Amino acid sequence: MMSLGLRISSRAIVALQWPAAFVVRSCHSDTGVKQQLGTSVGDKKNEAVIKIPHRMQQRIETVQQLKRKKVGKVTTTKAGKQLIVSKNSKFNQPASYTVGKFDQPVLASKGWKHYKSFGDYFIINNTQNTPPFLNAEKNKTDKETESIKKTFQSLGLCPELTSVLQSVGIVHPTIVQLQTIPNLLRGKNVLCAAETGSGKTLCYLLPIIHKLQADRVQGWEPKGIAAQSIVLVPSRELADQIKAAARPLCAPFGLTVKAVGGGRGLGKIKLAFSSGTPELIIATPGALWKAMQRKCVDLSSLGYCVLDEADSLFDESFVNLVEKILSQTRVASSPAETKGIDRKSQLVVIGATFPGGVGEVLSQVTDLGSIVTVKSKNLHFLMPHVQQTFMKVRGSDKLLELLHVIQMSAASGDNGGVVVFCNSSSTVNWLGYLLDDNKIKHLRLQGQMPAAMRAGIFQSFQKGLVNVLVCTDLASRGLDTKRVRTVVNYDFPLSHTDYIHRAGRVGRMGSSETGSVISFVTHPWEVELVQKIETAARKRTSLPGMESKIRKPVEEKDLIEFESNVKEE
Repeated sequence: MMSLGLRISSRAIVALQWPAAFVVRSCHSDTGVKQQLGTSVGDKKNEAVIKIPHRMQQRIETVQQLKRKKVGKVTTTKAGKQLIVSKNSKFNQPASYTVGKFDQPVLASKGWKHYKSFGDYFIINNTQNTPPFLNAEKNKTDKETESIKKTFQSLGLCPELTSVLQSVGIVHPTIVQLQTIPNLLRGKNVLCAAETGSGKTLCYLLPIIHKLQADRVQGWEPKGIAAQSIVLVPSRELADQIKAAARPLCAPFGLTVKAVGGGRGLGKIKLAFSSGTPELIIATPGALWKAMQRKCVDLSSLGYCVLDEADSLFDESFVNLVEKILSQTRVASSPAETKGIDRKSQLVVIGATFPGGVGEVLSQVTDLGSIVTVKSKNLHFLMPHVQQTFMKVRGSDKLLELLHVIQMSAASGDNGGVVVFCNSSSTVNWLGYLLDDNKIKHLRLQGQMPAAMRAGIFQSFQKGLVNVLVCTDLASRGLDTKRVRTVVNYDFPLSHTDYIHRAGRVGRMGSSETGSVISFVTHPWEVELVQKIETAARKRTSLPGMESKIRKPVEEKDLIEFESNVKEE
């Protein structure tokens, strides 16, 4: 065998510049590695036979690759709107391109667990100017467009309700309202799963108030403390908001609405029922259970039971109370059981996200086959009409970035609100003190506040008295925030569910602008969530880990049948 320490001639060096498949035949042959030099070799007698160490060949190839990278092509951006814009332009993705379902995308946040990544960012641009639940006419046939452009009156609602809606500029239903209201008017149990801000509150308020008035006209009245309709919600703020939305709708018929929230003492709960049982009760689970225990209200003759923000109600903190309340309610298994003197309750479950255990709880009170599922096609997807920015920021720099966002919002002059989310009540208080030091006028909202302090905080923000609200996830569920222009995740949310609900505070139905979401990313465990969000954005798929036992969405062709069915009934 020849020694490996040979002096390589100039011919051999030239040979190394040829592709390895042409130059190197075998690194382990007994006769060595043959290198052919083309025109420099005339015949087999002059053929040079040199044995080169495999490791040396790898080193030469590595050096050549490094040289090609330095000299390489200039990174260019494809013309047109960009879906993702990164600090490093090579990670940009045009809006016209979608990563394949089984392909692994190159992520702008791939190296964000490294300490040198601080200061990096990427932006998921909005690809639509209007929310998808309002963009019903796009890519539809003339017949489908005509059907989808219905008014609330064409759905079979009474003229008094449609007049109230028209007085506030609401004429055409959203897609989810178009799918849900007819089913509720027919007496069916409905599970409505749709994106945040799509008008789910009116989905159940309108048909319930319509049917309450119809019951009154027919002479049906509850006896004693029997309740007619109940809406269960996870927070006092949401209860007050739904009451404010229901009052003008109930006013033409003289129906009473009461909101019953916890944390205000048993005296406040009794006061809500002192003048008789209201036709529409909006309550938190704890407050309603106390009222039932004190014989203030009875659910045995309940006609309509709504579970709003179901993902929170079926959480560990509420699920036991919800199960007890549902056990006291006779839920109908068919539309026929919702009529007559001995009628049963119609069940409505509403939410933007659903945990996997919803079916187990509902199966204890009704036949799951009797529940009509209305599912939005954009459920658990990133909102395509809202710009979303992710910034890798050190913890010590987050306050400076937040102050810059608030100053930019104030400089825009549109009086838009800024909602700043934190993961804990202590962070809300601490951040509030820092904003006070910087003379930033703001409000704080977190669950550990006494009820007296929490009362009216969100209403003050809604009215525009203060433009900055620092809060926990308490304000991320269901609260209507039409005036909010910017959501800031000062602390990155702990789950994709929380992210969807926080981002849903902007771009809502009735908002004048789509708004934006800015997220500060600091810790390694937050990077993992961001990478999954970026992957979903590049592939245009739903966020992972959000699966639940919800049936497929109602087909668009089924919408065309709604008008004829309503007329027949």
